[in-house]
Amino acid sequence: MKLEGRRESTNVDDRRGRGASVGTIGGLGIGGLIIVGLLTWLLGGDPTTVIQEAGQAMGTGGQTTGSYTPTAEEEELAVFSKQILAGTEDVWTKIFKANGLTYTPPKLVLFSGSVQSGCGGATAQSGPFYCSADQCVYLDLSFFTSMKKQIGADGDFAYAYVIAHEVGHHVQNLLGTLGKAHQQMSRYKANSKEYNQISVRLELQADFYAGVWAHHDNAMFGSLEEGDIEEGLAVAAKIGDDYLQKQAYGYTVPDSFNHGTSAQRARWLKKGIATGDPSQGDTFSIAYNAL
Repeated sequence: MKLEGRRESTNVDDRRGRGASVGTIGGLGIGGLIIVGLLTWLLGGDPTTVIQEAGQAMGTGGQTTGSYTPTAEEEELAVFSKQILAGTEDVWTKIFKANGLTYTPPKLVLFSGSVQSGCGGATAQSGPFYCSADQCVYLDLSFFTSMKKQIGADGDFAYAYVIAHEVGHHVQNLLGTLGKAHQQMSRYKANSKEYNQISVRLELQADFYAGVWAHHDNAMFGSLEEGDIEEGLAVAAKIGDDYLQKQAYGYTVPDSFNHGTSAQRARWLKKGIATGDPSQGDTFSIAYNAL
């Protein structure tokens, strides 16, 4: 992606080095938690459940002490994340205005190891997540390194896709889609077939919105370079529920899918990039088997 000279969002709360002391949680050190966080996020575990469990595991741990010195690579990723967030602000502000609406951007919270969110205490185990309670996107930058090492998902557009997907959940929240979906999900048992199908619809729409952002960001700033779209589609394919379950267990359990298959995720991301039209991303009015 071409980001030289692009502005960095100031709507960022950098809490790196200020999280609660976690030491080891559930027998895992921070390195292990990052790996679990990657799998949790990619496999689409219920964010609320993960965060609540992480908060319970944290207990009454105190604050970390001593100075925190980020690596040069981490600082580059921080700048990159702020630039991508700025791009989502510019794009969605324009789209909302064109539809007679006002876009209120989410705040990006950068943390290391653990953080306190409006949805409860969270650790790296939760992976990147959006909390509608405080309208913040939470991100431990080490997640990008884990993406590269664990599934070979590398590249700036791959990382941008992660951020844009979470911002997509914020767009759903502002439009009322997220609240309605959560109300529907509350009628079912967590991780049941019906519950998971609603989750898939939410996640595929967030993928679509990430594509919509990419379309307009490129139109406004000429940000996409040759190979970026292919890179994004390749990542989408690697984070499908079917692909990840086969990699982890050697088989799939379709009723447990809650983010969508590789084909579905790539298709909706591609549709968003191709059309740039938010109105074409209704994943709730079509039959589930047609997603």
